[in-house]
Amino acid sequence: MNSIKIEEILDCTDGKLIKGNREYLVSNICIDSRKALEGGLFIPLIGEKFDGHSFILNAYKKGIKSFLKDENHNIDLNFDDINVIEVKDTTKALGDIAKFYKSKFPINYVGVTGSTGKTTTKDIIHSVLSSKYKTLKNEGNFNNHIGLPLTVFNLNNEYECAVLEMGMSSFGEIEYLANIVEPKIAVISNIGFSHIENLGSREGILKAKLEITSNFKENSILIVNGDDEYLRKLKNKNLNYKLKSFGFEKYNDLYCIRYKMDEKGIYFNCAVYNNEEEFFIPARGKHNIYNAMAAILVGIELNLNIDEIKNGLLNFKSSKMRLDILKNSLLTVINDAYNASPDSMKAALEVLGEYKNNRKISVLGDMLEMGDYAQKGHRMVGKYAKNNSDIILTVGKNSEYIGIQALDEGFDEKNIKHFKSNLEVINYLKKILKANDVVLVKGSRGMMMEEIVEFLNNNNTI
Repeated sequence: MNSIKIEEILDCTDGKLIKGNREYLVSNICIDSRKALEGGLFIPLIGEKFDGHSFILNAYKKGIKSFLKDENHNIDLNFDDINVIEVKDTTKALGDIAKFYKSKFPINYVGVTGSTGKTTTKDIIHSVLSSKYKTLKNEGNFNNHIGLPLTVFNLNNEYECAVLEMGMSSFGEIEYLANIVEPKIAVISNIGFSHIENLGSREGILKAKLEITSNFKENSILIVNGDDEYLRKLKNKNLNYKLKSFGFEKYNDLYCIRYKMDEKGIYFNCAVYNNEEEFFIPARGKHNIYNAMAAILVGIELNLNIDEIKNGLLNFKSSKMRLDILKNSLLTVINDAYNASPDSMKAALEVLGEYKNNRKISVLGDMLEMGDYAQKGHRMVGKYAKNNSDIILTVGKNSEYIGIQALDEGFDEKNIKHFKSNLEVINYLKKILKANDVVLVKGSRGMMMEEIVEFLNNNNTI
């Protein structure tokens, strides 16, 4: 992070200097006193279970000399060498400072959202752009109103691009992030069922995702999955920005002609503005062709040539617990335990189905935040599981409907089992696993399915 003055922080937060020096330089932003560094600004956030104001003294002892505080809190630090700024809301102030700081770097910003695949899409775009530009991205789950601003503070004069994933669970959240980033290019991977409990319908999800265009101008570009039944309707609308689409259908600006997969990854041919090009990405699953095509379009719009784009795809590495293929001497484990929705379940099950010569076991946990759609969503997964599994194991509560639907579809009842806990699943797997089995493990983050993955990955005796 480049240094900024207390004066600048006062201006962008509409803050009040309670104590200190307006010319003092802040060299980093900190919200966790355990990670405090000298010269930093400590921003005490207020959560449901904690209040960051309780850790201000700890931050001072670590070398922090500048502090924000909420207008409803007092700071009892009787030291002469500190700067204290009062703001109405410390969380909002974090975003205000990030927006100001971001404005110091007039580079190309790419925003990425979608119901499923947004993290992988972001990672692939980052890999592509990094073949030409020094490119920043948010790591892990730093895609919300706290994580994204903290990512922005990693910008410095070396960066030429930034790819920023934007997550949400309710209306207004992506708009808030888009107001900070003001992306020139935005990507929407798809419109699925994630967070439908809060947003009411897929139409509501579409509306929330389109908040990413809140600050768009005539030369701004929205890149979407043109095969998606909701996103493709945008082509018929009178938009005040540019729209580009990708997919398998020929009406898209970029479309996949054919593809093949092997153990190394996916080879796929695309029509790129009347030219056919072959690409390769070291990942599994047809859905990753969509993610890669989004990255290709972003690369084209940011003036990468085809060879640079191909090299970027070649260097892609997927994040942990996202279709991470793990092998030991006995088993192949598809670790997709990071999160789950009907769409991502389908994608993962299709990857499992690619293993034609092995026994295929799907271990599927609850998909959370489905609300009234819970039974319907899990039954949808049952249809996918039936065609891509030899054994279906479910764990949790609503995941039982996966097996019920598979049974309704004609799946053999003796190969369907439901469990209440991950430990029960592990104990059952100990009894049935055979050499060369392929096991998919997937469920929502709250289901902690990585516990099952850890057992499978460390299991060397059957």
